Amino acid sequence: MTYQHRFQVDAPLAAVANFHALSTSMAAITPPPVVVRVQRAPAYLQEGDEMEFTLWLGPLPLRWLARIEDVSPTGFTDRQLHGPFAGWVHQHTFLPVDERTTVVADEIRLSIRRHFWWGLVGLGMWLSLPLLFAYRAWKTRQLV
Repeated sequence: MTYQHRFQVDAPLAAVANFHALSTSMAAITPPPVVVRVQRAPAYLQEGDEMEFTLWLGPLPLRWLARIEDVSPTGFTDRQLHGPFAGWVHQHTFLPVDERTTVVADEIRLSIRRHFWWGLVGLGMWLSLPLLFAYRAWKTRQLV
């Protein structure tokens, strides 16, 4: 399954890339009622770094371990090593429009576990991606 989302930010490419490289940014752009708790991650994410966190969906904790890959000035990929999906690869791409404007393009390739409970959780998360990324776009525009 593949999900894609794009939005424009009135900020230069470097500012957008630096914002997304901060491990605290994920919690800052995650919509309530989801709560992100980072257990382990460097302050500034670089090639090969791992980020361990829990997404709280109400009382349900979803533990996640992701590795940062393919880091460049125009984006990076986070790959789930352990988490609720059978597979999850999230490619973040930053495209300069001009010196003051950047497009953020997200592409997520995921596969849902073949398990009754985790399949339902994964399907629910898949269906919520449009709302999640609409909020992320709005919040990113505010913070960058």
